Amino acid sequence: MEDKKMTIDDIARALGVSKTTVSRAMSGKGRIGEATRQRVLAYVAEHNYSPNVIAKGLAQSKTYNIGMVLPGDYHIAELPFFQKCMLGISRKASAAGYDVLISMVTKEDISQLERVVTNGKVDGVILTRTMADDAPMRLLADSGVPFVAIGSTNDDGVVQIDNDHLNACTELTARILAQGVSRIALIGGDRDLIVTKTRLQGFKAALADRNGRAGGSGPDSRRIDPDNSRKDSRPADEDGIWMGVEDSREVEGIVSQLLDTGTECIVCMDDHLCDLVLDTLQQRQIEVPGQMRVASFYDSALLANRMIPVTSIRFDVEELGTRACDLLLRMLDGEEVVPRTLLGYEVCMRRSTG
Repeated sequence: MEDKKMTIDDIARALGVSKTTVSRAMSGKGRIGEATRQRVLAYVAEHNYSPNVIAKGLAQSKTYNIGMVLPGDYHIAELPFFQKCMLGISRKASAAGYDVLISMVTKEDISQLERVVTNGKVDGVILTRTMADDAPMRLLADSGVPFVAIGSTNDDGVVQIDNDHLNACTELTARILAQGVSRIALIGGDRDLIVTKTRLQGFKAALADRNGRAGGSGPDSRRIDPDNSRKDSRPADEDGIWMGVEDSREVEGIVSQLLDTGTECIVCMDDHLCDLVLDTLQQRQIEVPGQMRVASFYDSALLANRMIPVTSIRFDVEELGTRACDLLLRMLDGEEVVPRTLLGYEVCMRRSTG
């Protein structure tokens, strides 16, 4: 009999005990004499027996799969973030004997995740993005499947882990303002993302603190062309703040307006928008930081290739994935976990802001 084909039934017959006794000895669960337990474990070790993961899962009502939910409508510039998250999750899951099953969802379609949940294909799930109106989160909560959200949510019942975007963005903005910048603007993306809302809150907090100390009542950056008379103009959501920006044409129009009014610094919500802003400035032969300072609320390889090093915030994304998976595995083992975890950050002041 080859060791690799050994089954629990083989072990039971060889030792003259029941299959239940062998299973209890190996799992450490159930009542069994210590001498018998040690005899089974010694035989298992001697023959290098490793239980089939499917059989083990059936016995314990587990699949040994972890679901990872990715947004199917992500922008290509976001791919490195999800890749690093996946790397952290996969390494942690593999070390614990789990495999990772990917589901893609969009704002309009969460059918892949619904099938995974309905068919009982996973023991738990990790969400890699949180939305203001989060259908995947509602589905998991209603189904009772344990899950961890990478990102923040106002639902106190959700175990969540995130980078400290609020303090990071507040600190970066404050450090730029401390350099003597009086006119500063912000360009941001999807309003439905919680991370967008949090970064905006951090930006506003730094402005409020500066204006409070200076006795002012609002940002020094002014709304450009409020009558929208220019063909390439786009009204700001607030003075000096543009949200919901998606493409290069919008960025070009906004940058044009900011240049016309003497804005000194453009802060971008993420690396993709920052890349578009830098391209626009380069096309217009605007020197950075001489004629315009630029910063990003997210650092990445996309910005690392720039001739001028970009002031930005560095997060350990792989650690984010690792810690999220660790939280989920502990939940699956029945452990109590903290409901909210915030990881650190590093503000990197570089040449793009002078």
